[in-house]
Amino acid sequence: MSKIVKIAIALIVCLVVGYSASIVTRPSVETWYPTITKPIFNPPNWIFMPVWTSLYILMAVAAGLVWDKIKEANEEVKKALGFFIIQLTLNAVWSYLFFGLKNPMLALIEIVILWLMIYETYLKFVKINKIAGYLLIPYLAWVGFATILNASIWWLNK
Repeated sequence: MSKIVKIAIALIVCLVVGYSASIVTRPSVETWYPTITKPIFNPPNWIFMPVWTSLYILMAVAAGLVWDKIKEANEEVKKALGFFIIQLTLNAVWSYLFFGLKNPMLALIEIVILWLMIYETYLKFVKINKIAGYLLIPYLAWVGFATILNASIWWLNK
């Protein structure tokens, strides 16, 4: 299988996860989310879709680049992709906890674990393919910001 096909498959998986999370998110963004207190640095709602779409694309390219190295470092690649799948799952779970259950505290605990899993994925990816690792840096930064935002929302609404 070519590198392009691997990246395309990873892209489909990432975008399906993102779309699935949006199904849970969308109703609450229109009903519950506008009613809670948010910090002054809360971005406008319209920014989230393009940012997340961009991040899912970067994640998919990173995963495809690592997957393409499977013949050279089979066990390392399998472990790295395992961490990738775990963090991708946690990414989707966060939307369910925050927007579906409307539970910022539980979502805060989960997003900290998510950030740690993204960081571990980054460490594994960068050893296999430096570009793949670097492609996760914007994701790490955004989830770091989202963690601060989540914590602020929890604090302001507890």
